[in-house]
Amino acid sequence: MKKKIYVFLFDGFSDWEIAYFTPEINRSERFELIYFSVDGKSVSSMGGLSIQPSTSLHTIDPAAVDLLVLPGGTAWEKRAITELDSLTRSVHQAGKPIAAICAATTYLGQLGLLDDLRHTSNDLNYLKEIAPQYRGDAHYQKTLAVTDKQVITANGIATIEFAREIFKTIELHTHDNIEKWFQLFKNGVWAQ
Repeated sequence: MKKKIYVFLFDGFSDWEIAYFTPEINRSERFELIYFSVDGKSVSSMGGLSIQPSTSLHTIDPAAVDLLVLPGGTAWEKRAITELDSLTRSVHQAGKPIAAICAATTYLGQLGLLDDLRHTSNDLNYLKEIAPQYRGDAHYQKTLAVTDKQVITANGIATIEFAREIFKTIELHTHDNIEKWFQLFKNGVWAQ
């Protein structure tokens, strides 16, 4: 049975932040990408791309989620998305991976999920401003992407690093092949 990777889509989501990992995962026969929105209706990305998700939030069984991916977008900064709280907490409590990039990291901070693990965001002050309930200062890493305790966080400029952390977490390829992919897309170097 294929492992299910759920990617949350919403009006104004940062489409480029999912652009590197989704094609690679989609090519694999071991994983199924499932795109969902709150209500299952079409959404428009920050780049104006109109997308019809596969399903709605309310049809998702948290036990079926093998990875939850949260792309960035200004809606997180406005705390405009609250319907996802229960699913996100359930996935986290089950010890399953969650991947958040850019402003979506502030959402995890708002839920208190970053307080006891190494993580990153666009900037520590940004994270504290958007998520005043955040208490993870001591674990903040000033780096592009971090994975700790099944939670992947990435800076908004780290789409390739974000993809690499996802690939490592789900074991999409061998370590060497993931590094080859990373070097190709990050530095334009193809190693045989």
